[in-house]
Amino acid sequence: MLSRSACRRQHHAVLRRSLATEVVSEPSSSSHPAPIRTKRPPRAVITAAVILNRSPILTRTPSLFERAYYSYQARIRRALHSPFPIDFYFKQGSLLETKFTLEEKKRERRAFGAKFKTEEDYISQEKAAADKAAVDQLALQEGEGGKLMPRVHEADLNRDYKSLDRKGRRNIYLLLQTKVDDKEIWRFPQGGVEKGELLHQAAQRDLYAECGDKMDTWIVSRNPVGVYKESPLDMSLPEPKAEKITFFFKGHILAGQIHPNPTAILDFAWLTKQEIETRVDKDYWDCVKDILSDY
Repeated sequence: MLSRSACRRQHHAVLRRSLATEVVSEPSSSSHPAPIRTKRPPRAVITAAVILNRSPILTRTPSLFERAYYSYQARIRRALHSPFPIDFYFKQGSLLETKFTLEEKKRERRAFGAKFKTEEDYISQEKAAADKAAVDQLALQEGEGGKLMPRVHEADLNRDYKSLDRKGRRNIYLLLQTKVDDKEIWRFPQGGVEKGELLHQAAQRDLYAECGDKMDTWIVSRNPVGVYKESPLDMSLPEPKAEKITFFFKGHILAGQIHPNPTAILDFAWLTKQEIETRVDKDYWDCVKDILSDY
């Protein structure tokens, strides 16, 4: 009869043999799905654009309120100012004194109205006519009294959108017409960015590439003033398209005129802010409208 300790050893040996011969089943690959690899977004296409501006070349016409304010200030200033010492600056009875007196009458009537009269208005008509004729002769000899140029340029009358002389009292901007995917669009001058090139350098280079180098321009800053995403990235598509991002830089034209590249540019125009709105797409306009000047 086996002792209790011998039976225990025999039981452990049988258990070890059964564990050694047992087949360990591994989980099948079908029970756990393979990890899904996420799509790597395509690299964005970056372009640099220039909002080329021609600043106003004429002073803006004041509004009715501004004209009323300036007239009121002129009346107060003339009513309170000390009399001009004519005897100190002009010889009594000289032609220059007569000329200054006539010009001062015009300024007084402009400030106080056409019915305003001074002591000099009560002289005889013969002397007034003689004084005016003498002053006109003096102005003719000195080359004064020339005809002033009109504030409305011929380019405005002829609707010449390519002239830099149009809209002299407004800010105008250069807009280019190009063809993209058989569709004609209007946009600002722009182009791609080369490797190792800064954005403002690319903007200047692309401006000359599309508009020629027959002009003197100045890029205001190295920092962009706006950004436009033409086609936002959509990762839900089977093959997402690359995102197109355009950085805008502000520039001024100081001299010259553009000569567009005929292979890439169909047409160009110098337009005001309101005129640009009618030519560009709505998304493009919503991006650039706050960059442009209202005047």
